[in-house]
This record gives sequence, structure tokens and C-alpha cells, in this order.
Amino acid sequence: MSYPRGRRAATMVAALSVAALSVAACTSAGLGTAAPSRPHLFSRLDPLAARTQAPASATVVLPQTSADRLAAGLAQQLFRSAPVVVVGVDTPIAVTAAAAEARRIYAPLLLTAPVGSTSPRPAATRPAAARSGAAPAAASAHPVPGVRPAPAAPPGPQPAPPSASHPAAPPPTAGPATASLSTAPPPTAGPATASLSTAPPTNTGYSAPPLPPSQVPIPTGAITPALRTEIRALHPRDVLAVGLPAGELAAELPGIRVVGAVGALPATTAPPQLSHVALLVPASGPAAAATAPPETPPAAAPVTPATTATTAMTVTAQVAGAVTVPVHGDDPRGDPTAITALAAIKPTRVLAAGAGFGSASQLAYRVAVAATGVQLPGGGQLVFPGHRLVALYGNPESPGLGALGEQDLPASIARARQMAAPYQALSSVPVVPAFEIIATVALSSPGPEGTYSAVTSLATLRPWVEQATAAGFYVILDLQPGRASLLDQAKLYEPLLAMPNVGLALDAEWKLQPGQLPLQQIGSVSITEVNSVVHWLAGLTAELHLPQKVLVLHQFRLSMIQDEQDLDIHNDDLAIVVHMDGQGTQEVKQETWDTITAAAPHGVFFGWKNFLVKDHPMLSPQGTMSKIPVPVMISYQ
Repeated sequence: MSYPRGRRAATMVAALSVAALSVAACTSAGLGTAAPSRPHLFSRLDPLAARTQAPASATVVLPQTSADRLAAGLAQQLFRSAPVVVVGVDTPIAVTAAAAEARRIYAPLLLTAPVGSTSPRPAATRPAAARSGAAPAAASAHPVPGVRPAPAAPPGPQPAPPSASHPAAPPPTAGPATASLSTAPPPTAGPATASLSTAPPTNTGYSAPPLPPSQVPIPTGAITPALRTEIRALHPRDVLAVGLPAGELAAELPGIRVVGAVGALPATTAPPQLSHVALLVPASGPAAAATAPPETPPAAAPVTPATTATTAMTVTAQVAGAVTVPVHGDDPRGDPTAITALAAIKPTRVLAAGAGFGSASQLAYRVAVAATGVQLPGGGQLVFPGHRLVALYGNPESPGLGALGEQDLPASIARARQMAAPYQALSSVPVVPAFEIIATVALSSPGPEGTYSAVTSLATLRPWVEQATAAGFYVILDLQPGRASLLDQAKLYEPLLAMPNVGLALDAEWKLQPGQLPLQQIGSVSITEVNSVVHWLAGLTAELHLPQKVLVLHQFRLSMIQDEQDLDIHNDDLAIVVHMDGQGTQEVKQETWDTITAAAPHGVFFGWKNFLVKDHPMLSPQGTMSKIPVPVMISYQ
């Protein structure tokens, strides 16, 4: 079959054009590698969705300190590639707008630090849109289906740039969203709250107002080699520039289309969701709930210079389907809201923003404990300094040994509450009533085991421990060992110490060395024996993933704990309290307090005992709380 010469020529040109386009598609959009290895080459026929990935390690701490590096580090952990990447300048107004658009188009959000000076540049002096390879959204004759262009500026005079006499209004709210832990659908009125459902978000066309064209900041040196590398690591086809000129960024990214308006982008869909990945970020302000991928993009608190990194990371995590958990402090066990969130998520992968969260192994253990959801009386899983204990001391079977045994169990619970109540108004942290129960009682005679110490049975102690637990109390089991091993006696009470709100106390006053008899000297204990209990109790706590436990060391003479400076205080599972037990006049007690607190190892907490009869006079709650350092535990005997 033959064709006229004209048709043959046209056919040949068309074939050559197709071939040229094929070659260009394989070589023009990146660093010159072959097409099959290019994950960023998204076909226009494919759904444009990012490709997410779970972090390779179960726990990753992102060590970066700057907002731009943290945002990039997270994006590289959660995304293999993304057809569209949003890049915003690290300023509150730019991050606010960039966050809204990243949520809208399901894109990771990167930041660039505003290096050098920034100044508003009139629209007439900004680079022409042609330099970005795309027309502005307002000029597009073919809007992308499913994507609403950003609203145009209203006609008429525009507001003047901010000045010292006329500061700018607060930026629009588009920061990290606050989510509840319920699975109920979001309310129909007002800002929607995100649930922990794993359903991917839907493109609703939500958008924040664009940056005023005449006030787009032009950072000097903002387009750095690091930024170019971070963008290319995500293999995008398109980049949306927010707060920096698209043309200048496009010149640094040959082969990648850079636009300044979302209307010039293709339609995108939500990527596969990483619903069992948690991102821990430093919390700011009051406790906030974890934020999950929103069913509809919600409004949020205004972005500030201190929260740009958190905002960018929260948006990137939400797009990937991960749950952001704000944490007050650097240990999730200390934040009741974070504990509740982690218990609901039970993440299989955890990322943390910033080296303040500690090593990956340390954080992995802390998250595992937090994910149990078990909390101490007063909330959280760390005892001090976030709580203050006020305890009745004694033995249930011996009224002469202290206030706890002077009445029955219900009356003891009521009395402990009465003792603790005045302290709450004096304390900046929750005050928790407590029992300190003498579990092994020093004897004047050898007793059946020849140890000069009587062991109170588990059957006798268990009702006191269980009912105190039900009443919201903390419980401490006190050991007066005589000639027995403190470690051996501690192990007798392992079934009770396996409870999350039960700690231990060592009473060196009643520790007898070979040849010593009771009441003939003040006892003492070697630091080696104390540390053996420290290591065992910490190991039990870690093995059972329990909240931190209290270990009390009673002391009113320095000689009672030999080589005290060698005390092992480096166990994350224990809060060690040196408890000053001196009695008598307040002048003598103050001298003892000063001596004990000055000699104690750095890192321990301190407790104070008030004697109802033997103090002259006994301090009031106000007087007790005036001690420096302020005691975290106060007991009454």
C-alpha cells in the first residue's frame, strides 16, 4: 500500500516526534539515570499518589536540630517518592500556607531556612511565571479536576505591607490539627477533629488563603544544595513553592516543574496509609491529643516561629497516614496524654523529632512502657518530680509502730487522705496519698529465723495494698532487715512489687552486722547491698514494663549508708528518694536535713518525716513545704 509523498513525510515526522518525546521522557527529568530505575516518573494515566514506606528500623530518633532538616529527615523516612512536593520558607506565614496546601494535595512538606535578610518584594519585580515552566493558576484555562484553585485577591485596594506602626495580622490557622482518640465521625459543625481511623483522607478542595503577592518574602540564599538534594530524594515531578519564587527554585531543579500556585498542579490522591507509625514531637502549650490523618482538613492553632518544624512534620506524617503524638518533656512516660495516645495506637514503628528523646534503644523501651497504657495514681508513669507523696507510716498489726496501724484499713485510708489534702494547695504537682507499710519488722530477739526481723505475710499485706490501690494510693513496702539480706527480703514481696503502684523502702537503721544486737547501735548497710536491691528492682520493673518505681532509702546519719556516693542512680526505671528520718527539735532536724541533702549523690530526690509525738513541735504542711530542696515525699509516723 502506498501513500502520497506528503502523507509519507507527515507520518515520518510524527514517528520521529514520538521517538524524541520518548527519549526526552527517559533523560530530561533528573540526574541522567535510566528510565526503569526512576521511581519519580509517574505516568499521567496512573493515579498520582505518593509512595509511602514504613521506617526501616522500629525506632528512629531524628537527630537534626533545625526545622528544615527535621522536615526533610521525616519525609525521607516515610516516603519512597512523591509526585508533588511542597517547599515552604521557614517562617510562620509561609509554613501556615504551605501546610494547608500540603494537606490539600497529599504532599510531603519541606522547609528551607530563611538565610540572610528577607524583605517584601512587589509583585512587579518577582520573576515571571514563565521561568517556572507553568502559568499561574489564575491564568489556567483548564483547571485540574478535583482541585479548587486558591482564591484570587478581591478587587479593589489591597492592604499595605506590615510595618512597625501597622503590624501584620496573625497568620491564618493551618498548623497541626488536634485529634481526639475516639473513632466517632468528626462533628459536622466547626473545625473537624481527626480520629484514629485508618481511612485515607479525601480531597475536599480545602485551602488556606494564599500569601499576599506583594508580601512574598524573598530569602537570600534559601535555595541551598541541601534543599536541592532533599527535594530530589523524593523524586517529584512537580514542586509547589510557597514563600519563595518558583522561577528561582526551578532554575536549581532542571527536569522538575516548579509552580507557585496549586491550581497548576495535577490532581492527586491520598497515598497508602501508615496507620501503625507514630511520630513523637515536642509539645508546646497545654497537653494536646494525638493527630491522625484527617477525614477533612481541620483548622488548628496559629503557627509560631517555635512550632514551624512541628507543623511541617505533623502535616507530612498526616499525609502518610502516621499519627503525631505531642510529648511534654523528653520522655513519653511522663505525659499522660501521650501515654493514652500510644496505648491506643500501639505503634509498630516510632519516629521522634530531635535528639532530646534520647537514643533509639532508650526511646524504644520508654514507648513500650507507655504503650501499656498503665498509669500511676495522679497520672503518667514517672513518679517524680511530677507527683508528691504524703504517706501514713506503720504496720497493720502493730499500733505502736506508727500512725498507719492505729486504726483499721478503711479508717487508715480516710486518715491518709486527710493528711494529704492540705498539701495540694501548696504543691504545683498532684499530691498522692500513700501508705508506707513496714513489711519486715525489726525484733529485739532472733525470732524463728534467727534474723532479728519478722516477715509480715503476703496474705496480711495484700488487702491493704489492694484497697489502697483501689483508693488511688501509692504503696511503699518498708524493710527492717536485722541480719537478713535486704535483697532476699525484697524478693519475698515480688508478687506485690509486680503491681504498678507499689514501691520499696530500705531502713538501714535496723540493719545488723555480724555480732551486733538490736537497739545497741544505729545500723548501717553497705552500698554494695543497696545496689543489689537497686539492680533487682529495676530489672523487675523493666521486665514487666511497669511504670517507674519508688525506692526509698531511710537515713538520718551519714554512717547509715556506707560509700553513699557509689549509689547506682542510673536506672531509668527507679526514682530514688533519700528520706530524712530524724526526730526531735526543729533546729536539730534542720541540721540533719542540711547534712543529709548535701552529702547525697546528685540525681536523687528527698523526703521528710514528721513525727506526730516525738517532734517538738511537728511542722505544719506549710513548714514542711518550706524545706529546701522541697521534699517529694512526706511521711507521718
